[in-house]
Amino acid sequence: MVLFCLERLVPLPADQAWRRLTDWPRHAEVVPLTRVTVLTPPPTAVGTVFVARSGVGPFAFDDTMEVTVWRPPALCRLEKRGTLVTGWAEIEIRPYDEERSRVLWREELAVRGLPGLFDPPLGGLARRMFGRAVDGLLRLDPAADVSGGPYSPPS
Repeated sequence: MVLFCLERLVPLPADQAWRRLTDWPRHAEVVPLTRVTVLTPPPTAVGTVFVARSGVGPFAFDDTMEVTVWRPPALCRLEKRGTLVTGWAEIEIRPYDEERSRVLWREELAVRGLPGLFDPPLGGLARRMFGRAVDGLLRLDPAADVSGGPYSPPS
């Protein structure tokens, strides 16, 4: 099991950062070989369930998640209820000033049957993968109904 935290200071008000990070189907745009299906009717609330299906053919798996805390635009907690991937994720957004916000993504991740000696490489891979996903979701999308300048992730 690995625990990691990502932090970003972004040029978006908290409500816009919130909308970008909690648009579940949009996560598929930034995570390769993944599609996201929301299984419950909108709007998102406690009890919303969605599935991220990642991989190709027989090497694909479902990462089923349920929203267990929903406090827009400040805090969302997801419980991972998949048969392969378990744990939880929290998205916390705090206003930094009128135009910027601080984003925290905390996650505890485990892969069933994977021995603990693989935790360090799993942690590194997860930080890189989720970091890219968060950065991609926070980038300016001219087609989206959000405003704010482009976000350049840290190098």
